[in-house]
Amino acid sequence: MSYDPLLSQYPDAQPWPDTYWASRVSKPKLLSPLARREHTDVAIIGGGYTGLLTAYYLATEFNIQATVLEANQIGFGASGRNAGFVLKGSGRMGYGEMARKWGLETTKGIYREFSQAVERVEQLIESHKIACDRQPKGYLKIAHNGAAYKTLKGAADFIAEHLGDDAQFLSAEELKRDYMDNHQAFGALRLQDGFGVNPLKLCLGYKQALQSLGVSLYESSCVKLWLKEGTHHRLVTDKGELIAKQVISAGNAYTPKTFNSAIDNRYLPILSNIIVTAPLSEAQLLQTGLKTHQVTMDTRRLKYYYRLLDDNRLLFGGRGAISGKDASDPRYGERLKRAMCDCFPSLADIDITHNWTGWIAAAMDDMPHVFSAKGYGYSLGYCGAGVAFSAQAAFRLAQRIAGQALPELPLYQTPLPTFPFARLRRLGQRGYYQYAWLRDRYF
Repeated sequence: MSYDPLLSQYPDAQPWPDTYWASRVSKPKLLSPLARREHTDVAIIGGGYTGLLTAYYLATEFNIQATVLEANQIGFGASGRNAGFVLKGSGRMGYGEMARKWGLETTKGIYREFSQAVERVEQLIESHKIACDRQPKGYLKIAHNGAAYKTLKGAADFIAEHLGDDAQFLSAEELKRDYMDNHQAFGALRLQDGFGVNPLKLCLGYKQALQSLGVSLYESSCVKLWLKEGTHHRLVTDKGELIAKQVISAGNAYTPKTFNSAIDNRYLPILSNIIVTAPLSEAQLLQTGLKTHQVTMDTRRLKYYYRLLDDNRLLFGGRGAISGKDASDPRYGERLKRAMCDCFPSLADIDITHNWTGWIAAAMDDMPHVFSAKGYGYSLGYCGAGVAFSAQAAFRLAQRIAGQALPELPLYQTPLPTFPFARLRRLGQRGYYQYAWLRDRYF
């Protein structure tokens, strides 16, 4: 991958992702680009989950015209590259920490938003009959050492006592007996409502739902210039212009590095890296003790996440390179395989059939922000949990555009904070990775 959000000027002219997910679909025919001057009520930049669903909810809930501009082909970005984990995601901030910072009632409200996000994705899949290889429900969070075990037990108790959810805490023995023989696990928290999907099929399902409504979608239509002219915005692409009353930026980490002062320097693009193995044999399934297809993540600061796919391949993901020029360096895939084998030593000789990377966006305060003001809006900073929360964010964006009040929660009431010394973000990221690696290994 040569594209780098902090170095490349624009995210266009990029190929269809070479992922396991793409190998499971027929590549759609490319839609036409924007090729003339058009007018719309709401211009949406980015044809991933957030952009597609914002347009969907504007059309279905509020009868507001929207036009979606995608720089490449829908499914190109994070929506077609992620691990397909539909789960409640709180960024890097735990619910106990939220309660100490904002109070219990605000924390309950945030938890409801994340829970509704999972429900919303499930409803979209069911109502539009999206064939996205949905797997059985359940989300396992694995304690990777003794200290994490105590912290995770406290988190399970907090959720069960204050947030009204059925948080189940598993000992290492229970985890091994019922779910997997993970040699790195000290125990696990299990929540009921997470599930796995083929994320590219999900994205293409959203696209089909939007097309059935007659909403305008343009591919190969990268916005090269965003101008504010009086009460309107003018978005300039290679072949056309879109004049809009309001603009929603929904490119997440694939947003151009210099785009709009409301967005510039407010997110850190991070490369994720994912490997997929050859199908596990019956003997390998027995040796790993894998008895579940539930989505799984550990408690490391530099997290690993994994799940058994429908064809008994094991997907395993984590952090990749820091810069785009190093994204395809094989050492990052090799590092992931070593981490996988630390968990499941019997897989040391298994073949890796797929390895790919993709950009996600992290916020300075470790939580997503859905914000709009003065005719523009955005949803940014999913911190890797965007498969679910993008649906709730899109609904809230549509509500705000329609003039409805949103819940009084930090997710919706404050803009993304700007990174201090933004030009040094990569340097800070390198330093944090070294710190986090030491903490994960020794503390």
